[in-house]
Amino acid sequence: MLSLKNIQVLYNRAIEAVRDVSLDVPAGAMVALLGSNGAGKSTILKAISGILYREDGEIVSGSIQFDGGAISGRSPQSIITQGLIQVPEGRALFATLTVEENLLMGGITRTRAESAEVLERVYTMFPRVKDRRTQISGYLSGGEQQMVAIGRALMGRPRLLMLDEPSLGLAPQIIDVIFETIVELNRDTGLTVLLVEQNAHLALQVASYGYIIENGRIVMDGPAEKLRSNDDVQEFYLGFSGGERKSMRDVKHYKRRKRWLS
Repeated sequence: MLSLKNIQVLYNRAIEAVRDVSLDVPAGAMVALLGSNGAGKSTILKAISGILYREDGEIVSGSIQFDGGAISGRSPQSIITQGLIQVPEGRALFATLTVEENLLMGGITRTRAESAEVLERVYTMFPRVKDRRTQISGYLSGGEQQMVAIGRALMGRPRLLMLDEPSLGLAPQIIDVIFETIVELNRDTGLTVLLVEQNAHLALQVASYGYIIENGRIVMDGPAEKLRSNDDVQEFYLGFSGGERKSMRDVKHYKRRKRWLS
């Protein structure tokens, strides 16, 4: 469904953020893109969504295809109308609008009848959001804002939903609710999901396939089960080595690069 081939992204025509990245997201799958902060995960989502220009970024080589058609260089509005919708890191709600107004903004490209139908589905999915539908979004908790952000994306009837760090800054109980909803959407409706996460343990529990990115390059990929059992992934991303907890700070960066890239 979504295919990136050898993507290279530069900021300000000088700073390379992503180099030769290729990944595939099959229809109906949930694919995880994992990596530490600053590895290039969000840049890839911005490249797919067509919003790199906001930060003086551009795709200088490679291609992005959705359903067999090239979307590189197309406007964000055109990409959204094709059903490729992103939930940005940090939620990015309209803080002065009510919850329901935020949700309706997500369905702006749909008819009134379509928006009303999906709105009820969102309220069923997130009862807490329904309870707060008349409240100003800026006064919601982080978890409630994340629910609204996901609901707003669903209002556009996505065919592929991209989630950028949905667990960031949330309490464990709220994370459970968010991820249960994502899994249900993928399982029950066949919604295709590209999940960007720093929490590798959580992401590899729900995804079917994963990619790991470091310094703008994909250094490992494979079925989620295989990645979970990989010694390097366990040591550097799941925090285990030889049955003992370890931290990324306790190891040398070159060691990891040597093992994966040699």
